[in-house]
Amino acid sequence: MTIRILLADDQALVRAGFRVIIDSAPDLAAIGEAANGQMAIAMTREMHPDLVLMDIRMPIMDGIEATRAIVGNPANATTRVLMLTTFDTDDYVVQALQAGASGFLLKDCEPTDLLDAIRIVAAGESLLSPRVTRHLIEQLVRNRVGIPTPTAIDLSPLTDRERDVLELVAAGLTNTEIADALFITIATAKTHVSNILAKLRARDRAQLVIIAYESGLVLPGQ
Repeated sequence: MTIRILLADDQALVRAGFRVIIDSAPDLAAIGEAANGQMAIAMTREMHPDLVLMDIRMPIMDGIEATRAIVGNPANATTRVLMLTTFDTDDYVVQALQAGASGFLLKDCEPTDLLDAIRIVAAGESLLSPRVTRHLIEQLVRNRVGIPTPTAIDLSPLTDRERDVLELVAAGLTNTEIADALFITIATAKTHVSNILAKLRARDRAQLVIIAYESGLVLPGQ
């Protein structure tokens, strides 16, 4: 099936370049262009893209605020957001993930990396490797509070095994590595991750990492 993509960037030449790259792939299609966050929200509501390729810094409304609005709308439950920017600071990445983005990629990436990233995020995975995501969350926690204070996130729906799996997700392990660590099959590991996502109402693994840290299940450096 064709992955339908909305481009959101304030520079017309950048959008045009993305469109050429995306339309060169037989399984991808650029279906619209937005010049700011407000346009991205409106066009997502109208067009229901599978993925929004979102710049962070845009006039009128930035990409992080637009992402928060898009992800927070139940009507957009199947739409993923991939942040694409020239700014690679920890705060930007973490803000994007907390807003609900499923991935973060720099604009100087190779075209093939962009296409792969779109496919990964559209498939429901997080683009950032779990190890990179863990590092960024750890940095945020250290910088802001030193030792994280558990929030009111409720992990009670999880079984003991699912808590183990969540800890390993937050530690940066892939499904294959989780299976090896717990002496289970890869299929079982995938099932556990899917159940955790459903029970915690998380969109992807990136959000699971955030939940693991914000709940106090995992501590920086643990």
